[in-house]
Amino acid sequence: MQHRSDRLADEPGHDIARPAAPWHAARFAGIPVVALVVLAFVLLWFGTLDVRHLLGPDEGRYAEIAREMLSTGDWVTIRYNGLKYFEKPPFHMWATAVSFSLFGIGDWQARLCVALSGMIGLGVSMLATARWFGARAGLLAGLVLAAAPMWNVAAHFNTLDMTLSGVMACVLAFMLLAQHPDATPAARRNWMLACWAAMGVAVLTKGLVGLALPGLVLVIYTCVTRDLALWRRLHAPAGIALMLLVTVPWFWLVDQRNPEFLRFFFIHEHWQRYTSTVHARKGALWYFVPLLAGGFLPWLGLVPGMVRAVRQRAGVSDTGGTGGIKPFQPALMAALWAVSIFVFFSLSGSKLPGYIVPVFPALAILAGMALTQTGDRAWTRQLRAMLVIGAIGLLASPIVATLNSNNTPNVLYRAYAIWAALAFALVIASAAVALWLLRRQSRMASVTGYAFGMLLAFSVALLGHETIGRSASGIDMIAPIERVLRPGMPLYAVGLLDHTLPFYLRHPLTMVAQADELAFGTEQEPQKWLPTRDAFVEAWQHGPPAVALLSPSAFAELSTRAPMHVIARDWRRVAVTNFPFAGER
Repeated sequence: MQHRSDRLADEPGHDIARPAAPWHAARFAGIPVVALVVLAFVLLWFGTLDVRHLLGPDEGRYAEIAREMLSTGDWVTIRYNGLKYFEKPPFHMWATAVSFSLFGIGDWQARLCVALSGMIGLGVSMLATARWFGARAGLLAGLVLAAAPMWNVAAHFNTLDMTLSGVMACVLAFMLLAQHPDATPAARRNWMLACWAAMGVAVLTKGLVGLALPGLVLVIYTCVTRDLALWRRLHAPAGIALMLLVTVPWFWLVDQRNPEFLRFFFIHEHWQRYTSTVHARKGALWYFVPLLAGGFLPWLGLVPGMVRAVRQRAGVSDTGGTGGIKPFQPALMAALWAVSIFVFFSLSGSKLPGYIVPVFPALAILAGMALTQTGDRAWTRQLRAMLVIGAIGLLASPIVATLNSNNTPNVLYRAYAIWAALAFALVIASAAVALWLLRRQSRMASVTGYAFGMLLAFSVALLGHETIGRSASGIDMIAPIERVLRPGMPLYAVGLLDHTLPFYLRHPLTMVAQADELAFGTEQEPQKWLPTRDAFVEAWQHGPPAVALLSPSAFAELSTRAPMHVIARDWRRVAVTNFPFAGER
């Protein structure tokens, strides 16, 4: 089949790219060059996982849940600090626990799941783009996604959002692959079954959103195109059966062991989370607009071309469908995927930055297509714009050194300001090198160099955050605490829920007075916590040897009521014992 994108050619004085090569017949500069480029991206992607310590709340929380899962051998009932924790399904924690079992417990092992999810999402997006728009477009889509800040940063934070986004990228890509007009009946069936299975994994990652979002996109697509025949090509009976096979066993097992699970999970964690502000994660209707713009910053100049690709029905043949069947519109599907998910979460009563990460593979598919139709002049304008943005960021980076907050002292911001300046300097250098490559080599070399430079720049900005994240993680307190903390010894948390120290200490907390996000668990197992500070003082004075983590304000109050021997302290927490020890401060 000859697609619209395959018939466009360069003309002198026109800003149109060469025609895309067939998806199976790309010509490259050479296998060694391609191998070196891929190796560079992979090393930068995976080689930075262990440079930073884990941050709270998400990174420490999910790492500790996985550690406790591996330690107890209970892979059904999710627990956090020994308490039932039913806010999320288990797939991400299962994958992390497997990583721990294979490679040991550590920072990079905790982030391996998200890094792989990001890379898998990138790979399947390239595959789907290449199938519809040619191999060159597929390569460009991969470069776009790798260098999209929101995608590559999320792929280096241990959160469920990135794992979900990687799986959702599979859902979109498999749908696109299944609907290609040249797909054989067997290939269409297999790709659609893979799509349904991926939706099942998405449900096991973050709940019904893994089914609701693809369903929403499909409904809107068929309303816009009036292509109801698409529903007959979904292989729904077999697909639904496969999806249920993936999801039902865990839900059945956890409900059998915990009758309270279903109501909390589906009512509180789904309906109330979306329709109310019960989780205190408010945000204006435009909350995600700056996140979307910043998360796609290096490629914003491609937006007009992306819109044009949708309006011109990129990938659809002029002859239309056969036998009265309407042709599938891949660019429109990708566009509706991005827009629908963006609007869905914008209307939610609960908002967090990671919620819109699933839109970026769809944007990358459109951007890869747009780049094949972008000429030298348009690409030059994009690079010059990034030179300006990088210069503005570099000049503004000293502002970071003036920041201060109750949670982060100014001295840490001053250290991070240097890294922010370096990141913007790399943005400038990347755009400059890309301009040089455009004149001396080719547009593909220019885009590749630009994408790698942007990935490097944002990686530097992320790695530099260790100047703040190290103390936030509490890693410097681990050694002194480990000298006095023994297995089975109570480790109380008073006035704070520390999300990272339990993981690094390999020791769960016992909550005191303030249950925080463990309120559901303390309601189910009230014997596993101390509901008042008076109860803590009583246990501290008359109970077994123990260690406690206190907020500075809680320490100031309680140290006047009970003897406390300080082990270590930082600007977030104070670690104390109820017994004297050698080397006491």
